[in-house]
Amino acid sequence: MELHDVWFVLIAVLWTGYFFLEGFDFGVGVLTKLLARDRAEKRVLINTIGPVWDGNEVWLLTAGGATFAAFPEWYATLFSGFYLPLLLILVCLIVRGVAFEYRAKRPEENWQRNWEQAIFWTSLLPAFLWGVAFGNIVRGVRIDKDFEYVGNLWDLLNPYALLGGLVTLTLFTFHGTVFAALKTVGDIRVRARALALKLGLVTAVLALAFLVWTQADKGDAWSLAAMLVAVVSLVGALGAIRAGREGWSFALSGVTIAAAVAMLFLTLFPNVMPSTLDPAWSLTVTNASSSPYTLKIMTWCAAVATPLVLLYQSWTYWVFRKRIGTQHIAEAAH
Repeated sequence: MELHDVWFVLIAVLWTGYFFLEGFDFGVGVLTKLLARDRAEKRVLINTIGPVWDGNEVWLLTAGGATFAAFPEWYATLFSGFYLPLLLILVCLIVRGVAFEYRAKRPEENWQRNWEQAIFWTSLLPAFLWGVAFGNIVRGVRIDKDFEYVGNLWDLLNPYALLGGLVTLTLFTFHGTVFAALKTVGDIRVRARALALKLGLVTAVLALAFLVWTQADKGDAWSLAAMLVAVVSLVGALGAIRAGREGWSFALSGVTIAAAVAMLFLTLFPNVMPSTLDPAWSLTVTNASSSPYTLKIMTWCAAVATPLVLLYQSWTYWVFRKRIGTQHIAEAAH
């Protein structure tokens, strides 16, 4: 296997880690409006992801940086062609971080309510837009012979990509609902489990339609295997949450996300951005990659840094592993 193939796999792993981790905290952000009944319950939900949300975004920064260094042509075409949606995602992530930090800085109800609204919308929009972006990457976009995107914003809003956006939105929200059930106690936990069942059924319908469409259009035996793993894992997650086994359900919903991302990258390879104008103009792991020397240096750096990142993130989740409820929220906090 060539180094550019290795880095294609590593970037797929980074996006998988990002969607697994940021997926549930996007979902919890959406739940602040769907599940929480009062300010105390909103605070409980926010506190379940409070110690980890910023660490989860490290995976996005790493995925973007790895793409820039390993596949500069891919990075240039992607970020120029998808400029507006990616800018919107970036603005949402900035506002979302500020909202987490500033919500409790003042006691006024309007102040806190406005930041809670910001948390909801800046969780919902990226969860949808990431699906739209990856749907277009897999489907292919208008790339010319100079490897430049020559389409417009409306070309990105096609039925396949919009369905992908709905899938990521519902899947991340389901993932977040299971996480909320795993991390809370009392009535909010019971309602989270009930909501997870309903969301899971909607997610299953949308995800099955999207994955079957992807398989029929671009799939092979390997992508079919990944699709089957995703479907079986999602069904298992629903069964586990129905049985009250939140830990198993969360693990299986994570496997669903990982298998779905794997399927998308399997259908993409050896392309990184297919051209719908002419297949010969597609960006591939070969023509979009950096020099072998650059990839070699990156590989050594990744071998040193990756275990350290995994260790400190694992330690963070271990320290903040206990469940919380409204009884743990001081009255003055809400």
